[in-house]
Amino acid sequence: MTLFATIQPPNEAWLARAEPEPVLEPDLPIIDTHMHLWDFGGYRYFLDEYARDVESCGHNIEASVFVECFMMYRTHGPDHLKYVGETEFAVGMAAMAASGKYTQARVAEAIVGYADLTLGERTREAIEAHVEAANGRFRGIRQRAKWDADPAVKGKYSADRPGLYIDQEFGRGIDVLTAFGLAFDASIYHPQIPDVTALARAHPDANIVLIHSGSPVGHSSYAGKAKENHETWLAGMRDLAQCPNVSVKLGGILMNLANFDFTKASAPPTSRQLAELWRPYIEPCIELFGADRCMVSSNFPVDKAGFGYGTVWNMFKHIAASCSADEKRMLFSDTARRVYRMA
Repeated sequence: MTLFATIQPPNEAWLARAEPEPVLEPDLPIIDTHMHLWDFGGYRYFLDEYARDVESCGHNIEASVFVECFMMYRTHGPDHLKYVGETEFAVGMAAMAASGKYTQARVAEAIVGYADLTLGERTREAIEAHVEAANGRFRGIRQRAKWDADPAVKGKYSADRPGLYIDQEFGRGIDVLTAFGLAFDASIYHPQIPDVTALARAHPDANIVLIHSGSPVGHSSYAGKAKENHETWLAGMRDLAQCPNVSVKLGGILMNLANFDFTKASAPPTSRQLAELWRPYIEPCIELFGADRCMVSSNFPVDKAGFGYGTVWNMFKHIAASCSADEKRMLFSDTARRVYRMA
């Protein structure tokens, strides 16, 4: 299986080869809307590791959104409630951060957990349990619908069938989630963007967030088809942008777009280089959805395989250079505050 479909621990010695850069607009408040804390097979990225990245990057990281990542599930109780253990874990990390010992950022101020939205009454029970466990931090659910006929693209962390988001039972779960006032983080590959559009149109009251700029794919069976891939992605995003209940998390496309091969590069990209690589999939989002429906994200530590934490924020600032001050505030923090009901 291609490395681009898997989680890769960062090579700290290689990351240290990055060219030093001045921090752009260091006072601009940032909410990191997509980050994980985990221990995958010894690849540990808990609060102290994340805090080191935050405190050393030089950017004004005010808060972050923790997103589910198969971590710390309960080993007891009904299966549909075992996922609540991850919310309990995230709350513990948030409490440690609130002490100020590790960072001044409000880590995991919002929590997006996992529940299977196709389980009827058990879905409701799971959401209620997450809310109860989260100490006021629970803001949404992510359930992946990622699927592709190419096993190398589909990867390990995906749905077991195509069309999950257009499944009738799933739609009932979205209605339950919406009744709780919670957001839904939609996770697909770019050919599946129409499924998100169908979901948004069928449930106009749902607060839907398309993550990772729609996860454009450029490796394996999609390799060598950059123009075709971008055209398919852009057509889907144009249609989706007509749904006012959908917002987009920008970034997080290193592992799927695969137009920077961190396994062969002599050093990480500069923020300007990264901006040019990712601009075709970030700038159109801002143009189509508007700054009030777009928000920045790091996707750390997944994307740490390719660059440091400071690089991703400079990259976004390069791309947003022509935006107004109000638009920058929306992109870097205010959209997140609205979508995830953050202070």
